[in-house]
Amino acid sequence: MAWILVAGSILFVWIISLCKVILMSHMTNRNSFKRNGKALQKRNVLLVIAHPDDESMFFTPTINFLTSRGHNVRMFCLSIGDADNKGNVRKQELYQACATLKVPMQQVKVVDHPDLQDGFGKVWNHNILANLVKEEIRRHTIDMIITFDNYGVSGHCNHRDVHYGVRTSVNSFSYGISRKLLHDNPYGDIEAWELVSTNILRKYSGPIDIWFSMFVAMMHSNGTIQFLVNEHSHRSFLAMAQHSSQWVWFRKFFVAMSSYTYMNTLRKI
Repeated sequence: MAWILVAGSILFVWIISLCKVILMSHMTNRNSFKRNGKALQKRNVLLVIAHPDDESMFFTPTINFLTSRGHNVRMFCLSIGDADNKGNVRKQELYQACATLKVPMQQVKVVDHPDLQDGFGKVWNHNILANLVKEEIRRHTIDMIITFDNYGVSGHCNHRDVHYGVRTSVNSFSYGISRKLLHDNPYGDIEAWELVSTNILRKYSGPIDIWFSMFVAMMHSNGTIQFLVNEHSHRSFLAMAQHSSQWVWFRKFFVAMSSYTYMNTLRKI
């Protein structure tokens, strides 16, 4: 009898939390990512990921927020995900998933570098990563970069290397290595944001995590934290389903139970 009461209580909190997510998605933070107190009409955003399917599993609240406001989102995937010799298939799946997420195919780039191959234990060179990112910044006049934090949500070494590669790239701009590029950038500087990793309880709490995430965001009212609710949660499932080679039971479970399906917390690097 006790376990029925516990299960019922969890289900009740889950439903209430999901209702909160839906409510907030209709009154979402339109003041996010302001500059000098004014919201920008359009930003050139580079989302840097490690593998095809990272965008659908982790970043859909951010992607939906940006695309729905007309920001120019570019997807930059640093491997084809060839750990199981399905790289070419996964590359095509990424294009399909991005179309579901309203990111045009011509704004999706996938790298297949011999030193950046998918797999646990595969160490990626941070300088190579930084140079690739800098080239994308230069080519597309990027003024905002979004990527993993130093844990990479799941702890995958490739996710973590991408974070350090982006940091190396951003630091090079900060120390004046590319002053001409910064001068040519109409916004004058480049912002970098990292997706905050949470502990396992929060990660698998689904919409319930909204209460803690809101509290964290309120504690950082200085603009260093952005809290984004997924305005189209169903797109997480639709986009991930495009990765049919990866759409196995435990990833279906992840997308259903993951707090990253319902919200993202971004921290300024």
